[in-house]
This record gives sequence, structure tokens and C-alpha cells, in this order.
Amino acid sequence: MSAVTQLVVFRLDDQRYALSLAVVERVVPAVEVTLLPQAPAIVSGVINVAGRVIPVLNLRRRFRRREREISPADHFLIAHTTRRQVALVVDEVEGMLEHPDAAIVEPAQIAPGLGQMQGLIKLPDGLVLIHDLEKFLSLDEAEALDEALSQEVHHGT
Repeated sequence: MSAVTQLVVFRLDDQRYALSLAVVERVVPAVEVTLLPQAPAIVSGVINVAGRVIPVLNLRRRFRRREREISPADHFLIAHTTRRQVALVVDEVEGMLEHPDAAIVEPAQIAPGLGQMQGLIKLPDGLVLIHDLEKFLSLDEAEALDEALSQEVHHGT
């Protein structure tokens, strides 16, 4: 029996993306985002989820999609890396997908330098790009975010 990868599939505009189910904690309706001074450009701000301040990452900026304001119809996909919890703004969560590992196209087979991708899946109705949340922030962005969050905690809002 071959190994199976479980993914959470979400949409930004007409493109589908996925993250490993193992890193996704939950999906919540979008709420107002509080700006976080001195955060890297990829961070839209922070939200409060069950008493925890969580940075909101701007997927549209990272994936070079057309930017727009967060809408009440949007959702936050709450996920975690080994270092932190994050919220990702998505248009829609399509659900969970189980796919054989052998059917996932590796990033190196697509193009060199796709470090944020774990691969892609070809489905009858299009492609799903699988991303590695651990590699989403560069080291500089992660350090700048840590500093901005530290200052936010010390100053409070």
C-alpha cells in the first residue's frame, strides 16, 4: 500500500493551493486585522484567536496575486510552523484531499528554486500547488516578525 498525503485545499481567486493537514489547526471566519508596526511586508497584521496574538500572513503578496482588502466572506486558515502559529487569509477552503505520495510532482521537476513548494497535484479540473509553511517566511522576515511581535507584547494594544 502506498503512502497517502492529507492536504487542506484552499483558493485564492481561481488558483487552488494546499497545505499539509498536519499543520492546519482550524478555519475561522475573517475578522478585523490589527496593524503590526515594523512587521515585514508579508505580514498584514495580527488577530486575537482564543487569547493568542497570531500574525496574519498575506498570501496574495507572497504568491504575486492581485491584492485586495480582507472581506467578511474570507476565511483565516489557522496553521502552525515549528516556531509559531499563523493565520493565512484565503478566499475559500475547499476541504480535505487525500492523494497518493507517488502522484505528487516534486518541485525540482517543475523548475529550480521553488523552495516554498512541496510539489503539485494534477487533478482532472486543474492543478493544486502544495506549499511548505515552514519555508514561507525567509529568515529575515521571521526575525523581523519576532521583533515586531515582541514590541507589540511589551507595548500592548
